[in-house]
Amino acid sequence: MFFRKSDVVADKEDRDIEKGYANSEFVDKLRRLADAIENEDKFEIQIAGERIYVPVRAVFNIEHEREDGFEEVEFQIKWSLSDD
Repeated sequence: MFFRKSDVVADKEDRDIEKGYANSEFVDKLRRLADAIENEDKFEIQIAGERIYVPVRAVFNIEHEREDGFEEVEFQIKWSLSDD
């Protein structure tokens, strides 16, 4: 069975998941991400039962938020599914 890229993208459901990790697990994931970036290789990670493949062409940014007495720093990785 063959799928067009547009069929695969259309089948992906929207998600908004935040998952906590122990410090050692978080450090391991960051190290694997850094290695993938340095080696210009895709990055694979499983989050809440779904395996995510981050392509080499992904864009990286850092976001800072301050609100109601809390601060947040997010390391973000973004890419378009339509380019897969």
